[in-house]
Amino acid sequence: MPQEHYDVVIVGTGAGGGTMAHALSSSGASILLVERGYSVPQEAENWDPAAVWKQLRYRADERWLNDAGREFHPFMHYVVGGNTKFWGSVLYRLRAEDFTGVEHHDGVSPAWPIDYATLAPWYDRAEALFQVHGQAGADPTEPPRTGFPFPPVRHEPRMQLIVDGLLAQGLHPSYLPLGLIRPGEPGGCVLCNTCNSFPCRIHAKSDAELLCVQPALATPGVTLWEGAHADRLITDATGERVQEVEITRKGRTVRVGASTVVVSCGAVNSAALLLRSANDKHRNGLANSSGQVGRRYMAHLATMLEAFHPFEVNPTVFQKTVAVNDFYFAGNGREYPLGHLQSQGRAHGVVAQTVAPSIPVWAYNAWVARGVDWLALSEDLPREENRVCVEPDGRLRVRYRPNNVVPHAELVAEAVRMLRRLGFWKVVTHSFKVQNTTHQCGTLVFGKDPRTSVLDEFCRSHDIGNLFVVDASFFPSSAAVNPGLTIIAQALRVADHLARHDLQHREQLP
Repeated sequence: MPQEHYDVVIVGTGAGGGTMAHALSSSGASILLVERGYSVPQEAENWDPAAVWKQLRYRADERWLNDAGREFHPFMHYVVGGNTKFWGSVLYRLRAEDFTGVEHHDGVSPAWPIDYATLAPWYDRAEALFQVHGQAGADPTEPPRTGFPFPPVRHEPRMQLIVDGLLAQGLHPSYLPLGLIRPGEPGGCVLCNTCNSFPCRIHAKSDAELLCVQPALATPGVTLWEGAHADRLITDATGERVQEVEITRKGRTVRVGASTVVVSCGAVNSAALLLRSANDKHRNGLANSSGQVGRRYMAHLATMLEAFHPFEVNPTVFQKTVAVNDFYFAGNGREYPLGHLQSQGRAHGVVAQTVAPSIPVWAYNAWVARGVDWLALSEDLPREENRVCVEPDGRLRVRYRPNNVVPHAELVAEAVRMLRRLGFWKVVTHSFKVQNTTHQCGTLVFGKDPRTSVLDEFCRSHDIGNLFVVDASFFPSSAAVNPGLTIIAQALRVADHLARHDLQHREQLP
C-alpha cells in the first residue's frame, strides 16, 4: 500500500514540471513534486568558470552509452529547476511553419498535431510568466504575435556596431528574446558575462525554480521532495492507469499513490522511466503500444563559433543579444532551410581550455578577450533508429547519429563569411556533435493516431488515461530554435486542460 496519496505527482521540476506545478497550484489539488537533485546554493562558485566548466561542480555525475557502446558525460543537471538553471535564457517561439511539414535536405520535418495559432495564446502566457524581453517586427521569420511583455535587452556598443554591419550586408538582425528578471534595474539582472551554462548567483535569470517552483510551494497543498529518484511507475491490475510512483528517497524505497502522474524528466530520462516501468500489461514499457517510446530522439546540430581580431579587445560584457534568421527557411537561392544564428555569452579561457588542455589558459584568455561568440543551430530530423534504450544493467544508451549535416555545414560556412565580412581575421568553430544533449527532444512524440504516437495533443498517454508527459519528449520535430518556451507554453496548456477535465477541484478555477 502507498504511504501517501496525492492528486498529482509531477516527476521533474524543470521547464515542464516546474511550470505544471505553478499552473496547477491554484486548483486546490494536492501536488507532489519529485526532484532527484537539490536546489543550487547561492555561492561564489555559481559565477566561477573553473568551477562550472573544469570542475563540473553542478553537472550530473553519470555516464551514458553512445551508439557504439562507449561512455560519455551528458550535459545534464539534476537540480530544482532542472536545466533551466543553466540555460542561456533564450526563449523563442517556434516559427509558424515549424508546425507544418517542411522539406529539408535529408527529409521532411513532420507536421505537429496542433498549429501555431493553437499554441499562440499559451506562448503569450509563457512569455509573461518567464519575463521575456524582446522586440516584435524585426525578425523576418517571426510568426504572428502580440508585442513582447518586456522591452528588449539593448545591444552594447560593440554589438550595435556588429548589428549595423549585418544590416549593411542585407541581413535582418533582431533582438534575441531573453528571459531575465529586471535587467539593468536595481536588484535585477546585472547583465554579466556568466549567463550561458552558469547558475545565476543573484537569482535574476528566469528559471523554473524561481518563477514556478518557489511560488507553487508557497501554496497550500504543494510539496517538494528533493533527492528523490522516481524508479518506476506502477499501474493497477488492468494496466490502464498509473496507481503508484516508486521512489528512492533517503536511502529507502517508498511508493506514493497518485490520481494523475506527470512525467517531466527530459526527453532521455522520461523515455527511460517509461521503459523501466514495463510490466505484464506493458511488456515493452508503459504507453508503448505504438512502439515509439524512446524512438525519434533529436538534438540540434550545434556549432560554436568565435570570431577573432588580434588588435581589437572586445569590451562587451553581456554579448547575448543578437539573432540572425535569414537562413532559417529555403529561398534566396537556397533549396532547403539551413537554420538559426545567435550571439552567445562571452567565452572564458578556462572553458576553451577544456577543448584543448595542452594550451595554457593565459593564451585562451588573450584569445577570447578579442573574440565575439556565436552559435549556429540547424534542425535535426526524427529517425526511428535514433533512440533511447535502457540496457539490461540499467544504464542508458542513446543510439544517435545526426542527420541534415549538409545544411548545417552550409549554415556554419554562411556564418563564417558573415563574420569575416565584419572584419574579423579568423573564425574558429567547435561542435559537440553526438554528445550534445542540451536540446534533446522527440522520444515520446504526440499525435492524433495512437498507432504512430505515444501522447495525444494534450500530452496524455494514448494507452494510460492518467499519465501525462510534459517536456520536450512530445516534440514531433526539433525546429531550429531553442525549445524552452514551447515546453513552457504547452505545459500551461496541458495544465489548464488537466485542471478543467481531470481534477476534482474544478470549482476553484478562475
